[in-house]
Amino acid sequence: MTIFAPRCAMERSGAVGRHQVGCSRIGGSARLCKDAPTGLRLGCGLGLLALSLVVGCGKSENAVTLLNVSYDPTRELYQEINGIFAERILKETGVRVEIRQSHGGSGKQTRAVIDGLEADVVTLAVASDIDAIAELRGWIRRDWQRQLPNNSCPYTSTIVFLVRKGNPKGIRDWDDLAREDVEVVTPNPKTSGGARWNYLAAWGYALKRSLGSWDKLRDPAAKEEVAQAQKDAQAFVKRIFGRVSVMDTGARAATNTFVQRGIGDVLIAWENEALLAVKELGADRLEMVLPSVSILAEPPVAVVDAVVDRRGTRKLAEAYLKFLYEPEAQRIIAKHYFRPSNPAVAEECRERFPGLERFTVEEVFGGWGRAKKEHFDDGGSFDQIMNAKP
Repeated sequence: MTIFAPRCAMERSGAVGRHQVGCSRIGGSARLCKDAPTGLRLGCGLGLLALSLVVGCGKSENAVTLLNVSYDPTRELYQEINGIFAERILKETGVRVEIRQSHGGSGKQTRAVIDGLEADVVTLAVASDIDAIAELRGWIRRDWQRQLPNNSCPYTSTIVFLVRKGNPKGIRDWDDLAREDVEVVTPNPKTSGGARWNYLAAWGYALKRSLGSWDKLRDPAAKEEVAQAQKDAQAFVKRIFGRVSVMDTGARAATNTFVQRGIGDVLIAWENEALLAVKELGADRLEMVLPSVSILAEPPVAVVDAVVDRRGTRKLAEAYLKFLYEPEAQRIIAKHYFRPSNPAVAEECRERFPGLERFTVEEVFGGWGRAKKEHFDDGGSFDQIMNAKP
């Protein structure tokens, strides 16, 4: 078993403080994998002068705020990103920027925005959460995924297992999570985006185990075989959730349940959460286990159009999200154990991230819209599993 927690060259050491809701005004710059570019490129014809005209007259006493409503395990990432972005805006325009953060389970955060929380930007765990804001509240344009590269996903991640030192239960793959002697910790898919990735990762593994290849899912000649494989996958995921002792509302709470409270034999976790836990608590306490197959997790970002237009913060909010794709921000993303989308930065830090076969939601479930309806909406497969009699 290998602990995958290598560090990029020249990375600044030390943990970043945690908080539930907070703000970043001016922050120090990070020492990154390689020298980062010194200028903030806002892109799409948006110049710094235009930005200053939108958010203020350019004097340092004029401050503008943004609220980033995000999912659970991005606290440390955005705390650092926000400070550097604010510092660069001040340096280039004289405008003082304060970026507030709100964190929780992605489903809960989505509901908060739908219920009226006025986020300037949302940086959530799954595309269906942003779709829900667009459809139910009408605050986000329907084609939001077309506004930024990679379907508005500045980084990716995956799902892994976190176990205690020595892996006393010998957990190697998804099958081990269904064993009667294993106690599992995972968040609740009804409130946590990470938990939905966990759920679908297990389901996708079961389908491949039954079918041999996900290609059969699109083969009309394999219709009956696929139908049986789907039934077997639901039964398999049901066995795993039958071993779950605690379902917190978000991924960070689940990590704390496993790490701090000592509950469970294995935590199904975001890769970044597992690597952060190993880094902060030490390889003498925890180990990360890679399953044979996992899922390509793609957390998206979007501007909340109705809010930024009302507040006059559109150009700043757009610049903030575009900054996430810049090499400097991409290196910070890698530093916090998220997989950067920039190919050059990914190559710089490739030793940090282990190789792993990953499937996509589109490939196995037909996209997030279909996955949400079939698995997580009321009456979907998750409800059927949880409501079934033992």
